[in-house]
Amino acid sequence: SRYMLPTAHQLAPFCPVYAVDLPGYGWSSKPDWTLSLPELADSLAEWMQAFSIQRAHFAANSFGCQVLSYFAVRHPHRVDRLVLQGPTVDPAARTLFRQIWRIIRNSRSESPRLGLLMAKDYWHAGIRRIVATVRMALDDRIEDRLPLIHAPSLVVRGTRDPLFREAWGETVARLLPQGRLATLSDCGHTINFTSPED
Repeated sequence: SRYMLPTAHQLAPFCPVYAVDLPGYGWSSKPDWTLSLPELADSLAEWMQAFSIQRAHFAANSFGCQVLSYFAVRHPHRVDRLVLQGPTVDPAARTLFRQIWRIIRNSRSESPRLGLLMAKDYWHAGIRRIVATVRMALDDRIEDRLPLIHAPSLVVRGTRDPLFREAWGETVARLLPQGRLATLSDCGHTINFTSPED
């Protein structure tokens, strides 16, 4: 949740905002196993139930978009609108080597503070969970779920984002029944942290 806080602060004057740590990540509890994408999606629904939130707008970045896509398919009655910023994984680069190379290229357009924050989060999650999460992200085919999401969806990419390239962005927006693509100049992959005003 911490890397979503800059965007949360921008939104807070307009509506109640929640930045959620799903089980195993951030400051949440750490189960002995790594929850699958459907389990993570269901845990978000359980969290909403616990807080008596029936329906909401949702925003996610990168791997969070994979979780949110499952959530929107499994719990469509809870979704008003979606913002998918930099959804992964581009089918044209669905290998560990290509992802690492793109992440290295992206690091030039991100805040150095982000690297420190992510290192702390990875430490808290533990190496086994991070390895399992990377495998899960690479194995997942988000493109198969996108046509099943009927909520109005804004897809956001930065022009300097090597992980979410233009062609993949156009495909994501096209696959969503109510999808629209917005491109932000001079932004990298983690716009929610590095360029929250944008």
